[in-house]
Amino acid sequence: MSPDPLAPLVDLPGVATAADTARDALAAVHRHPVNLRGWLDSSVEASWRAAQSSAAIDGAVVTARRDDDVADPVLAGALRVTLALTGESLDTLTAVWTRAPLQALARLHLLAAADVVDDPDQLGRPRVDEGVSQRLELLADLVTGGTSVPAPVLTAVVHGELMAMAPFATVNGVVARAAARLAGAAAGLDPHCLGVPEVTWLRRVQDYRAGVTGFASGTADGLSAWLLMHMQALESGAAEARSIAEARR
Repeated sequence: MSPDPLAPLVDLPGVATAADTARDALAAVHRHPVNLRGWLDSSVEASWRAAQSSAAIDGAVVTARRDDDVADPVLAGALRVTLALTGESLDTLTAVWTRAPLQALARLHLLAAADVVDDPDQLGRPRVDEGVSQRLELLADLVTGGTSVPAPVLTAVVHGELMAMAPFATVNGVVARAAARLAGAAAGLDPHCLGVPEVTWLRRVQDYRAGVTGFASGTADGLSAWLLMHMQALESGAAEARSIAEARR
């Protein structure tokens, strides 16, 4: 049996404990009385907050109110993506992700970039680059059973890899953050996408960008910093989800 390629990440200082803390925080949100029955409404609100933050990270002009017309194309795409990660649409995408993750990524990019690209042939298609193709295949192997690391670690790797390789011509950040949400749902970490880690990544956007650079470096310090930041954001995202539930009591 081949060794787990991600196993060494769990042994980095603090990573295992941070993964447990993030997992427990998200599990508690799903047990919140409001979310035992009304999780769909909570998920829709979380998707709106996630889309706003994700688009803003990439420089979109974000409207403050939910009922405003969406003029910014990046925000419009981010909204399409996060709404596709709710309810029955999430169930459909999760099934695709666990079987054919590259197809799911193509779907996310199509939704995110529909108003951004001039050439429709670019929608859902990674850049023609041998290195990108190889890394995508390796990532697909990981999320279809190639690793048994805790789900928070796997979602951090999915997020970091997609940010680092930038497989598409546009909106890679929106796609990477959405893919991390999808990976978390598929792994049972956040099955209804209630968490909103994107809020933390926006608040700490400079640290976030430095974390991506550290992950891409492949060094132990860089990987550790990214993993810990990612899991802290998951924990904070669970607190954001709890505030959504409390507001709906």
